[in-house]
Amino acid sequence: MRSRPGGVAWEKCGGSGRGLYETDHAATVLRAYRGAIAAAPERLCVFPAFHIAPPLPFIPEGRHGDRFVGLVACWAGPPEEGERVLRPFRDAAPVAAEHVGPMPYPVMNSLFDAILPPGLQHYWKAAFAAELTDQAIAAHVAHAPGLPAVNTAVHIYPIDRACHRVAPDTTAFAYRDVSFVAVIAGMRPDAAANDANIAWVRGYYEAIAPHSQEGRYVNFTAGDDQGRVRANYRGDHDRPVEVKRARDPGNLFHLNQNIRP
Repeated sequence: MRSRPGGVAWEKCGGSGRGLYETDHAATVLRAYRGAIAAAPERLCVFPAFHIAPPLPFIPEGRHGDRFVGLVACWAGPPEEGERVLRPFRDAAPVAAEHVGPMPYPVMNSLFDAILPPGLQHYWKAAFAAELTDQAIAAHVAHAPGLPAVNTAVHIYPIDRACHRVAPDTTAFAYRDVSFVAVIAGMRPDAAANDANIAWVRGYYEAIAPHSQEGRYVNFTAGDDQGRVRANYRGDHDRPVEVKRARDPGNLFHLNQNIRP
């Protein structure tokens, strides 16, 4: 592994990683990401992330607690090809720190565990988008730097490749024709700050909603999103209703984004 002081932190698993850039470059990074992910090999997954930097060794100590835009990547291919496939993303803007090296997938999958202990307060929103438009990027750039706690994060996941090869009406996941899902994960340990945290998440979501689809990713929604359940499933909604009527007519399983029988 190697580390370099500077802006993005990458960690490669056969070629996987994560990186941090200055928020001043957020619009540039997101626009570069938009083009690079469209041309990326199928074995490469990369998503932008807004975080407050935790005290990790590859981030300069004086930058711990600062806000960054990052790119998190996982390359499921030969390690010797990792540098080439990641370069369009790594070169998006000047880097502040870099950490590169192979890692097992379970390690990659648990990179954020240390800042997500049990007992956090949660309030989340999510939005599907057909495209990461310039207007949507402007909304992200305006709101993401206001991250209220080190546990809070905003991730913009790509939805592409294999997902698009399955028809939207084949499964309960109906938004197979979109390209991104933005997740605003409002998490913090202090319940006394819930009102401020919720207000920040709602304000962020309202800013990106005009550039998003009506439905949301069910696993990333909050209790006050119940009115959007039908939109979340689009035309597939009636099929799980039939299952619910047959298997749970009394609606025992209702502490969720509830599909009523």
